[in-house]
Amino acid sequence: MSIFSDNIRFLRGKKEITQQELADTLIITRSRYVSYEDGRSEPPIEVLVKISKFFNISIDLLVSVDIRKYPLDEILRLPDNRIVLPVVVDKLGNNSIEIIPQKASMGYLSGYSDPEYIESLQRISLPFLTNGKYRAFPAQGDSMPPFKDGSYIIGKYLERIDDLKENKSYVFVTLNDGISYKRFKSKNEKSITVTADNSFYEPYEISFYEIVEIWQYASGIFPEDFEPYHFENHNLKDMFLELRKDIRDLNIKVSGLKEEQNSIG
Repeated sequence: MSIFSDNIRFLRGKKEITQQELADTLIITRSRYVSYEDGRSEPPIEVLVKISKFFNISIDLLVSVDIRKYPLDEILRLPDNRIVLPVVVDKLGNNSIEIIPQKASMGYLSGYSDPEYIESLQRISLPFLTNGKYRAFPAQGDSMPPFKDGSYIIGKYLERIDDLKENKSYVFVTLNDGISYKRFKSKNEKSITVTADNSFYEPYEISFYEIVEIWQYASGIFPEDFEPYHFENHNLKDMFLELRKDIRDLNIKVSGLKEEQNSIG
């Protein structure tokens, strides 16, 4: 027996279907399916994909996690055959918010789909955040005003890219940049365009392939020393950054004119 064989036996039982019915769905013989469930053989990748899609459970969870330990009714099902697990609630039924630690944020890309990693995170509950799955991400760098180092951005999980709204803020988890807080600008067939609230940074594109998760901004947790006047400081800082940006653009134009003159001469 294996984790995979235990999982498919368990999942088939939850669906209350026979081995023959599942084998017919997978377009294989019953004896072949039984060999998978008994752990005597392993399915080829094409059959494994069919099993994964049938149960709506990602392949990595099917083969590596004993899902019998997690109530299926508390699993939040996501598109593209991915699952966030578990959805934890407190004694009052409020949704728990997992907090991604500042020091461990770089490990989120490898741990976001690992139940043990998610379960190890600290949690809080905010009664005014309901009807969704929420997670708190650390703010880092100067591209996220008014958030600064030590702040946390609470995001609500967004299931579809089509649900992005122009000029709204989101936490994007991507293969290249990891965790970033950006404002959505536009979308085309292959990518989205986002921009930082700090105007010094240019808008840029993120391909659909790079996107791991999207969390819509819901609330923020600020350091103890955060005060309203910090907004004014950010505005002043933005003025200097904008000036630097203008100087940089001017230098680029001047260089271009010089190249044109040299080519003409």
